Amino acid sequence: MYQELQPLFDETSIQGKVKELADRISRDYAGTEIVIICVLKAAALFSADLARLLGIPSRIVFVSASSYGNSAVSTGEVVIKNDIEVDISGKHVLIVDTIADSGRTLAVLADHYGKRGPKTLKTAVLLNKQARRTVDVRLDYVGFEVPDLFIVGYGLDYAETYRNLPYLAVIKTG
Repeated sequence: MYQELQPLFDETSIQGKVKELADRISRDYAGTEIVIICVLKAAALFSADLARLLGIPSRIVFVSASSYGNSAVSTGEVVIKNDIEVDISGKHVLIVDTIADSGRTLAVLADHYGKRGPKTLKTAVLLNKQARRTVDVRLDYVGFEVPDLFIVGYGLDYAETYRNLPYLAVIKTG
């Protein structure tokens, strides 16, 4: 059964913020097509909702990368388990993740994909947890600034549970 959760952002607030981000991205990339790189597993819901609201053509591809495993604390090492199979050279690329925590995953992915010659490479996150940042990473589109709390729901998990929640909540992990 679920542990006690403290609601952080409800479904309506999340969908409003996703719409706001989609509108900005659509304006910034008007007249072009983008490749969305969805960082699995956490960003699956956010990426799908974002892509549906874009007013521009997009392709969604998936990368499995993480620095957490089944822990509540980052291991510090980013592992790319399944890479994209699409040529992104000369294309507009948007890496989408649900949360920027330490920044390691996004920094590693930005470096990894930047070497593949995209026309542009930007990042989008729903949540920015600046207090946990250990590496410098550029965030081009940010939904909410959040405090240093462990957040679950809307794709974010704790030991592979809670991803299915339509809202975001704080969970006590200790």
